[in-house]
Amino acid sequence: MDSISQADLNWNLLRVFYMISEERSITKAARRLGLSQPSVSNALQKLEAQLDCQLVFRDSRHFELTTRGDKIFQECRDIFHSAERISLLVRDAETEERGQVRYQIISNLVSPLIDEAMRLFHHRHPSVIFKSEVQNSQTIVRMIQQGHVQLGFCLLAKPLVNLPSIRLFREEFRVFCGAEHPLFGKETVELRDLRQEPFISFACATEGMGLEPMSVLREGTRLGNRINGLSTNTEEVRRMIVNGMGIGILPLAVAQDDIRRGELWPLKITDEPIGADVYLVHAAAEKLSASERKFVQTIEELLALYPDMV
Repeated sequence: MDSISQADLNWNLLRVFYMISEERSITKAARRLGLSQPSVSNALQKLEAQLDCQLVFRDSRHFELTTRGDKIFQECRDIFHSAERISLLVRDAETEERGQVRYQIISNLVSPLIDEAMRLFHHRHPSVIFKSEVQNSQTIVRMIQQGHVQLGFCLLAKPLVNLPSIRLFREEFRVFCGAEHPLFGKETVELRDLRQEPFISFACATEGMGLEPMSVLREGTRLGNRINGLSTNTEEVRRMIVNGMGIGILPLAVAQDDIRRGELWPLKITDEPIGADVYLVHAAAEKLSASERKFVQTIEELLALYPDMV
């Protein structure tokens, strides 16, 4: 027998043979294919003639694949299972979410909740692109109000009146000093001893917006009368404090490694914990893209399932 090229193979005949082999019956294969029994028998005979070999031992009471027929059936099974998987992939691609989720976020925000939301969303919608920009809370709110961005993770004293605000968790803060500061290692400190200390501040905390916990603390304690450093970035504020330029306020989660290394020391100045609530703030639902709406829904889904996840 001359070898048969791939182009010469009749895939329709192979498919009929595959169904006959799966069903172990020409009658059942005909029913599954929606064809008449003579048509299925004829197709099997044509394939055997094309391949120049017998594929099935058959009589009125017995059905069995020949050795070569069984080998060809195994190959057909792999081929048609692959074809089914390709069909599913194509079908999924037609409904696959495309687009982007653009959001702004405060610097160095540690949050298993946000991490899990991004992981879950990406698993569900792998073609959606994420675009992130770091800003302070004041800028994030202003950008959403002005329509320049639709989503933001920021610190708020309370929910906004004019924008949807979803409370995610409470972020703890402490007043810190660096290793060379005279107060390093002291368990308690009098507030009056700190009021004249050089202060490292977040720039937004000096602008009167009241969104950051630093602003609230400064107003309540009268800290920061003498500012030695300003930045909108958490890491830069941390750097200045570590380098001994002054005391300042940082998220506790961000400073844990520095505390363990002995580079920062938390100063206990009040029995009340210092903190602020982290919110997901977004534009009105009709202004969100389909991808952005689904990302917000993912956050809400996780909050409902795991209310204690921070």
